[in-house]
Amino acid sequence: MSSSTATVGIIGLGAMGRPMADRLLAARGDLVIHARRPQPDLVASGATWAATPRELASRADVLLVMLPDLPQLEELLDGDDGLLADAGDLLILIGSTSSAQAVRDLAARIGARTDGRVRVVDCPVSGGVDGATAGTLSIMLGGDAQDAAIAADVLSPCGTPVLLGPLGSGEVAKACNQLVVSATILALGEATVLADRSGLDLDALWTLLSGGYAGSRLLESRKQKLVSGDDSPSGIAQYMVKDLGFAADIAAATGTSPVLLPALQDAFDEIVEAGLGQRDISVARRFIASRDTRARRGSVPR
Repeated sequence: MSSSTATVGIIGLGAMGRPMADRLLAARGDLVIHARRPQPDLVASGATWAATPRELASRADVLLVMLPDLPQLEELLDGDDGLLADAGDLLILIGSTSSAQAVRDLAARIGARTDGRVRVVDCPVSGGVDGATAGTLSIMLGGDAQDAAIAADVLSPCGTPVLLGPLGSGEVAKACNQLVVSATILALGEATVLADRSGLDLDALWTLLSGGYAGSRLLESRKQKLVSGDDSPSGIAQYMVKDLGFAADIAAATGTSPVLLPALQDAFDEIVEAGLGQRDISVARRFIASRDTRARRGSVPR
């Protein structure tokens, strides 16, 4: 299969998948799509609509999956209209944030059912909706070197794809990424509350600190949200519960006794229990600010 001539398809046209589809379509001139709802704008821009997952797989050589997790993909595999019903030589790129071992197990089952015709590369991404729109995502690849080379070429309009190891390595990398992101956003939220209650100018503070060791891409992207308190959804906080669970699985599998990870899991569990899970991860500021009130009510874990 040549990546330059391969027909590319995508399923999962949500917050991340849709801007990635736009970039793939602009770069390649064609893209096969399937979704639960019609996508007239993409079709008007040149995309080809596939009425069923079966049609999508039969038309595509490379299929990018941007669904929330593996169960949503597995629902689409079987049946007369499923992805595997009429698939030929197909490379599936799993962009979902998932369990590394579950990706390996799924790939083994798919390979066995299709006599190796359908292969898998994992390719979770980091950079959020802004990165997907700008084509600056960090794309973490795991899989066979030849398949990963095809994946890297296909996904290059969306960001920087890097092969990190065998199948599942991308998911391990994404778990590491989420460990860092969750720790950072909680620190930013907590520091913002401390500074605000001490009477500091928050905009001036974060502008100053962004030039030092406290600076980060996350601070750059969430600075205004932290300053204003606007935590309208972009990167939903609730997803961190799942992602940190995958990190905990990796810690167990590698015999690692993490110090920070359990505290992060507890914090994001508490965010969800407080009814803030559907907000942006910058809700860390509101979460920290409300803990004293909830502590007085006895609803903060001790």
